[in-house]
Amino acid sequence: MKQADNNAPIQQTFQYRKKRQQGVTRSVITGAVTALWLALQGAVGSPPGLAVRGEADTQDSYSELLQNIDSGRVSRVELDESRSVARVFLRGQPDTEAREVVLFADDNPEFYEAIRRNDVQLDVQRSTDGSALAGLVFHALLAFIAIMILLMFLRRTSNASGQAMNFGKSKARFQMEAKTGVLFDDVAGIEEAKEELQEVVTFLKKPERFTAVGARIPRGVLLVGPPGTGKTLLAKAIAGEAGVPFFSISGSEFVEMFVGVGASRVRDLFKKAKENAPCIVFIDEIDAVGRQRGTGIGGGNDEREQTLNQLLTEMDGFEGNAGVIIIAATNRPDVLDQALLRPGRFDRQVIVDFPSLKGRLGILEVHARNKKLAPDVSLEAIARRTPGFSGADLANMLNEAAILTARRRKESITSLEVDDAIERVVAGMERVPLVDSKKKRLVAYHEVGHALIGTLLKDHNPLLKVSIIGRGQAMGLTWFEPGEEIPTRNYFLDRITAILGGRAAEEVIFGDAEVTIGASDDLQKLTSMAREMVTRYGMSDLGPYALENDSSEVFLGRDLMSRSEFSEEIATKVDQQVRQIVTHCYAHACRIIRENRTLIDRIVDILIEQETIEGEQFREIVEQYTPIPEGQVASKTA
Repeated sequence: MKQADNNAPIQQTFQYRKKRQQGVTRSVITGAVTALWLALQGAVGSPPGLAVRGEADTQDSYSELLQNIDSGRVSRVELDESRSVARVFLRGQPDTEAREVVLFADDNPEFYEAIRRNDVQLDVQRSTDGSALAGLVFHALLAFIAIMILLMFLRRTSNASGQAMNFGKSKARFQMEAKTGVLFDDVAGIEEAKEELQEVVTFLKKPERFTAVGARIPRGVLLVGPPGTGKTLLAKAIAGEAGVPFFSISGSEFVEMFVGVGASRVRDLFKKAKENAPCIVFIDEIDAVGRQRGTGIGGGNDEREQTLNQLLTEMDGFEGNAGVIIIAATNRPDVLDQALLRPGRFDRQVIVDFPSLKGRLGILEVHARNKKLAPDVSLEAIARRTPGFSGADLANMLNEAAILTARRRKESITSLEVDDAIERVVAGMERVPLVDSKKKRLVAYHEVGHALIGTLLKDHNPLLKVSIIGRGQAMGLTWFEPGEEIPTRNYFLDRITAILGGRAAEEVIFGDAEVTIGASDDLQKLTSMAREMVTRYGMSDLGPYALENDSSEVFLGRDLMSRSEFSEEIATKVDQQVRQIVTHCYAHACRIIRENRTLIDRIVDILIEQETIEGEQFREIVEQYTPIPEGQVASKTA
């Protein structure tokens, strides 16, 4: 009964639209037929008499015919009444030279009186009358065109009515044999997830292996992970491997502006899936419809919640859905309703995370199959340089390298194109190099400050390169090798000190008055890092307390304002601890800059000349001018 009430406004809306469209259809048909009739009448419907008179300029006139008859020169006249044409035969002339005279469309009494008075032979001959046939063809053609126009508008009306009736039908794409072109061999970097899903494929192909020991098929598998890690690709691989009917739909396609439509589409989807069981139903971005209930404005009784309720019922309700496996993907598991995540609906949650070193190497091997790489390109070296890259990032990076290779008219991708592609993906397009000026020298000191402090500190990541060629919004860049080890307190302090190296170099070299805004992004990063040390990791004098959580999501209807998880007194102490960490690291950075002023000047001169210094060359320069503790630089170059 509730569903009928929900569908009532929809039916009224479509009835109104249907009546309105029928009225418009009748008006359009009437206007079109009328206009067509007038146009064709104007083109071919002119009176025959007028057309004949137009041809009389090259023939004898009517008055000449009467004069010839009265003068006795005419021997015989043949009259064609259908054409209103008289053929005149003169005395003493052969019949082949007979002249034609066009008569008027009326009875022509003068003509018949002259014929009778002069005793001229009159023969009446009727030629085939094509006007009736032409009129018949014309009207038949007109009727045919009118019928075609009527059928066209009726078809449109019926399609609109059909769309109204199919409004609650599922929009899922269906493939009896899912030929996605993707198999498990094409998916790399997420071996654990592949093993979990391989069992699902085996269950669909050989269910007796599991049912013999009392195992039942999983009802749902939820793929969870950051964007670009391969969740949709895994679903395509499952469909390609299983060889069973495959339904695919996005979570947003369930939701419409009319209440009840989404629930109707869920019912229709599962009805089709049960008819084709065993099968797979893939719902991409399920968080669009599966968000927590009771978080909307106005009590939460909206279209999305009704759709979610229907989805919960179909997945695990009174009616079973044996043989239907639901595979869903999301990158926001924290917003999903708890009833959707319980066993019986989604029995498994497969984490699809960023790939490890071995995983990145496998992904690069997959995407490098159709690319021509130079012998100097090492996929393992690329994998080591790209921690934190997702599968989509790696694929995009290799594609950018191929584009740069084609632009530079090279036959194969070299390590130079790969390096440029990595930098382009991370930092953006390369900017025009700065001219030799005060600005260029200031940028050089700023970047050398980052690079030198990062090289001298023990727990910092090794330097890859330092450059004063800007990319994106940055006028210069300093690259460090990303580390995959578990971060420690010293690691965070060294990173904050290296980040402050640019601002410290500006202040020590040029003075307080010459400090620029170039460190604005650096300050945001280090402040966030220092605050996390205090509030999340317990790395401060406040003790091992977690004062903030990972999620800062605000749900309308539940928390309209962010709520502090600690008192104002603790908040003041947090600010003091953050300031203390940053102040300590900044003083340390300034001290390192002052102690190595000569070395910094030497490196800046080289950087201005070369514009880019690789990490190995930078460490060699530092070794020549600074006594580094034994084993420090060696460990960084290993």
